[in-house]
Amino acid sequence: MADLKERKDKASKKLENIDNVIMVMSGKGGVGKTTVAVNLAVAMALEGRKVGLLDIDLHGPDVVRMLGGREAKVSAVGGEILPPEVHGIKVISISQFLDSDNEAIIWRGPLKTGAIMQFIGDVAWGKLDYLIIDAPPGTGDEPLTVFQNVEKIKGSLIVTSPSVVSQDDVERAINFVKKMDKQIIGIVENMSYFICPNCKTKHYIFGENGGKSLAEKYNLELLAQIPLDSTVRENMDAGKPVAYFGTPEVTNVYVNLAKRVIEKVETIS
Repeated sequence: MADLKERKDKASKKLENIDNVIMVMSGKGGVGKTTVAVNLAVAMALEGRKVGLLDIDLHGPDVVRMLGGREAKVSAVGGEILPPEVHGIKVISISQFLDSDNEAIIWRGPLKTGAIMQFIGDVAWGKLDYLIIDAPPGTGDEPLTVFQNVEKIKGSLIVTSPSVVSQDDVERAINFVKKMDKQIIGIVENMSYFICPNCKTKHYIFGENGGKSLAEKYNLELLAQIPLDSTVRENMDAGKPVAYFGTPEVTNVYVNLAKRVIEKVETIS
């Protein structure tokens, strides 16, 4: 307990220089949550904000790959971890400390909690406007650690896809956040529709208006509907965030999402 309190105190001290902490969550894997987190961070940087990106998905850490920072290494300065900057974003992930991309993390809750608190308290984040935290799917130890130990968190962004199964799981995430007495900034619906490259018609492959119905049910705002586009998968696999490198249809959605999140967060007291 004493060790956790010490880490919490260090994290709180470090957070004094970070204006806004946002957690990107989903109730289900495979909805593109990390893609949203990475591109939101990039789009916020394009809006002139100083941004950090923290990957707390300890068992499936993909943030660094998607951001394009696999060659960017962490270093140590004055007993602190110095995060590398990729596209102007300071990034930390457990993947930067592993010997190989295929190494498995086999940890129980206390080890996860300790690692997450170290990633906040022992990292030289410096002055940031936003720290974006990419959480693993679900409502387990990782998001619970943040909610219980990071008092400064402004709220969560909930990512879903249009499918009914995704909505069911995302409802659990929404209720989790509410039980923790934290704010939900809004809902992002990923893979909302596919635009045929020939006829330009929208096709709702995974269903239609799933995010809208969730937003209406819980009195939340649907902040973005992001199209299904093969270039997103290609670019993110290659470490080229689509907020920079994507087609205008996708890039514009992320830029508008960043503007909307900034507008909402900066009005939260």
